[in-house]
Amino acid sequence: MSEMISPVADVGAAAGARDASANAKMRRLAAASSIGTTLEWYDFTVYNLMAALVFNVIFFPSFDPLTGTILAFSTYAVGYVSRPLGGMVFGHLGDKLGRRFVLVTTLILMGVATGAMGMLPTYASLGIWSPLLLVALRFVQGAAIGGEWAGAVLLAMEHGRQDQRGRNASFTQVGPSAGTLLGTGFIALVTLFLSPEDFLAWGWRIPFVSSVALVIFGLWLRRGVDETPAFKEMAAHNTQAKTPVKEVFVSHWRRLLVAGGVRIGSDVLYALVVVFTLTYVTSVLHLSRPLALTATMLGAAGNALTVPLFGALSDKLGRRPVYLTGALLGIVWAFMFFVLMDSSQPWQICVAVVLGLQIHAVMYGPQAAFVTEQFPTRVRYAGSSLAYTLAGILGGGFAPLIITSLYRAYGTTGAVSLYVCVALGVTLVALLAARETAHKPLEH
Repeated sequence: MSEMISPVADVGAAAGARDASANAKMRRLAAASSIGTTLEWYDFTVYNLMAALVFNVIFFPSFDPLTGTILAFSTYAVGYVSRPLGGMVFGHLGDKLGRRFVLVTTLILMGVATGAMGMLPTYASLGIWSPLLLVALRFVQGAAIGGEWAGAVLLAMEHGRQDQRGRNASFTQVGPSAGTLLGTGFIALVTLFLSPEDFLAWGWRIPFVSSVALVIFGLWLRRGVDETPAFKEMAAHNTQAKTPVKEVFVSHWRRLLVAGGVRIGSDVLYALVVVFTLTYVTSVLHLSRPLALTATMLGAAGNALTVPLFGALSDKLGRRPVYLTGALLGIVWAFMFFVLMDSSQPWQICVAVVLGLQIHAVMYGPQAAFVTEQFPTRVRYAGSSLAYTLAGILGGGFAPLIITSLYRAYGTTGAVSLYVCVALGVTLVALLAARETAHKPLEH
């Protein structure tokens, strides 16, 4: 009897071993795809918070606090303006040389730029060269990020099961919340142990320099991941596009508009809920900085947990229905957000941020798969990078600057809410013009 059972047991054990190996591989792919965006948003969160807290003093000291904050957010926008350049350069390389090669390169560039920010002399030491160097480093950082996102998405999506593309691609989308949580938590920890004077003098540098640890971990993860099957097949048949970026603009410009348009609304909503919250809570409501940081961390944690759930839901229901729901909810929340904030009650402020980031997650979960699925394999890296970076300028890049300027000009949150609604309206139009991609094979 044992001899009859053992072959069956052996087959079962072999199948179990294969499943365990596949699951382990997917976990590493998920970590490798999300580490870059985690670093990206750790860097951006640290910059955003420093722009609101100290950069108006140490880099733009000759202006009033709100004007200094606007100038600090202007240097934040430079990181978005340089993204299309990175999208073009690294998108071309990603479709010609492979996804993995570009992902290692961009990760190193991001880490070097961020670490160097933490070593910059202040305006008091170097004068006008200090903010100029800050702008230059933001430019390099943005260019690297411009080539990072699409490759990170493709790493998980082109490796995984085709009926789980929404879920697998959403692993990259966890990075912003994870990076926001890390950045906010680390700054809160630093401010807890340092006096305001020490934080302003040298403590603000610690979170920037510490990003080097994330880079080292990310390089270790990505060196252990193979090139994607889709690119290998394309390379084996020598069907790579000669000029991927040109092909996108000439042959796929309609898809580029759709893929870029769907991103604008979610970026502006994120800027409102995360970036502007700290300025509004501390400078307008005159409440404590720890309250704003706590609300942001709670919201980021909830966002990180639910983004993959909405990505997986889009595998079942389709990308467009899930995305449309998030955009419509966002239009309502653009006004409800300030109703809760203006109560000045800590628990209502936390609810405003947490629910705002949940609505963002409804859109952000299916976004990565939806954008990358618009393009065929031969130009998928370049097309996705361009859509992501060009929309990033119109959406996230200038959103903090526009939101702060609108509030300063009109002195009312109504103008800010209308701006968010217009951005979400652009996303709705792009979604209605888009084709559903969830239940179709990737286009080769």
